Formats: sequence, C-alpha cells, structure tokens
Amino acid sequence: MLRAAFRSVKWRLGLALFVVVSLPVALLPRRLAVWLGGVAGALTVFFLPRVRRTAVGNIRDSLPYLETLPEWDPACGDPEAIVRRTFANFGRTVVEVLTLYYGRGAGLMAGVEFRGVEHYEQARAKGKGIFFITGHCGNWELMALTFGARFADVAVVARRQKYPHFNGLLDRLRHGFGNSVIYAEGAARSIFFRLRKQGIVGILIDQAVQENEGAVVDFFGRGAWTTTMPAVVAARTGAPLLPIFIHREGGRHVVTISPEVELAPADDHRETTRRLNRAIEGHIARHPAEWLWVYKRWKRT
Repeated sequence: MLRAAFRSVKWRLGLALFVVVSLPVALLPRRLAVWLGGVAGALTVFFLPRVRRTAVGNIRDSLPYLETLPEWDPACGDPEAIVRRTFANFGRTVVEVLTLYYGRGAGLMAGVEFRGVEHYEQARAKGKGIFFITGHCGNWELMALTFGARFADVAVVARRQKYPHFNGLLDRLRHGFGNSVIYAEGAARSIFFRLRKQGIVGILIDQAVQENEGAVVDFFGRGAWTTTMPAVVAARTGAPLLPIFIHREGGRHVVTISPEVELAPADDHRETTRRLNRAIEGHIARHPAEWLWVYKRWKRT
C-alpha cells in the first residue's frame, strides 16, 4: 500500500512538472515553438549516446536494403546525419503534440495538405469499412486528428501505456474530433464491430509484437515480428487496406493516402503483411529522418 501511494504521489508530481514545462511551450507562437523543439531535439542526440548508437546501428544495418529501393535518395546522407535529423524532427513533433494537447492546434491542422483522397473515396464506396495502415512516421497523432476533423472519425488501435496517468494524457489527445481508441489487448472484436458499421480503423504496424500476435516478416531485408491482424481481418471482412502517412514539406505537413493493398492469394496473411511492410519501407525511404530509428524493431528475431 505504501509503495502504491508513493507511485501515485510520484506520478502526480510528474504531471505537475509536465504542465509547468509544457504549457509555456504551447503558449509560444507556433513557428517559434516548433523551431525551438527542433533545436532541443538536435541537442538531445548528444545526451543520449546509447539511444543514438541504437538508431545509427538500425540505419547502418538497413542501408544495403534501402539502397535497392527506388524511393531512396543517396543525398539523404550517412546514418549519423540521418539520426541528427531524426532527433530534430522528433523534437518538433513533441512540441506540435503539446500544442494539440492544449487545444491550440487549429492553425497547425489547417495547414495540413491531403493527397490521394480519391483512394479513400474509392475504398469508402465499397461499404466494407476501411483499415488504414501506417507507422511511426512524422507526426502520426496530427494525421489522425486532422483526418477525423476533415473527413470521418477514426478508431486508432493502440497499446495501453504502462502508467495510467500517461495513458490518460494520450487518451485525452486521441479522442479529439470524434476519434476513439481501441486498445490492442483483445482488439479483434471491437475492430470487427467497427468495420461492420462501415467505420474506419487505423493501426501502426511497425512495432514488434509477441509470437502469438503475428509472424516474422521481412522489413528492410531482415525478419521482424509484425502483427498479421490487419491481413486476417481484411480477408474475413473485405475491408480495404489503405496505407496512409504524413511527412513534412517545409513548414507544413502532407498526408498521403495510397491505393489499396491487394490481399495475397490463398489467404496468405504473411505475404499480405509483407506487402503492407513494403508500403512502410517506401515511405521511410523517401523520408528517412521522420521514422523512429531509435526503436528496436528487430528484437527477438
């Protein structure tokens, strides 16, 4: 009981510190705040050497495969340069998320451009619901909120955070504009129900899952534990699988909706998942500094 009480007090103090630090940032003019976030992110790389080494190693190990992709541009630089830009981009993203959290993101959302909306319209016309597939690229929280505000609400599949207070912060952000959250634990029933109502479900599939949740599927030329759930659900419901990503162009964001990914024949869910991974690879190859290279994507393989 004492330990639980101590944890509760610690988290309350942490939340108070979060407000003290984050609120002034959110109140700054947006362009200045985002610039400062980029500077802070770029400096952070020097204080987290272990995280930096993980990111550099992930890029270096993926580079032989990246160089074979038509989307790759050698001008992106070496792994060290990409990591520096990755940290800077993440700093900008954190500031933007804080702006959204405090309800000051109207200007940010208004500047988001959508491309490939015709693919969304074609998928919606099928009347089977839509399964959006994406990854931890760019400001994915901004993408979900802006889509919900302009087109239709989205139920986002997410992992429940270890700490309830932090989970509550994310819930408050993600429930904006009619959107909702489906927690990954036991999510299948909620996803099926949502799609039967011709709703939209979004999922980030670039996280390593447990053995009972997916399969080892190639990602940048190496096997990585990947959820096969979207492939299974799409095969059973007929819901289109649409890749959707967000990236930066100058001072604005662009969301691109790609054509539907075709299911592999004979219910080969692993091959369908490989096709989904290929869509993520292509986007990362175009915008390598906007993916979370710090994540240990290939663990337990």
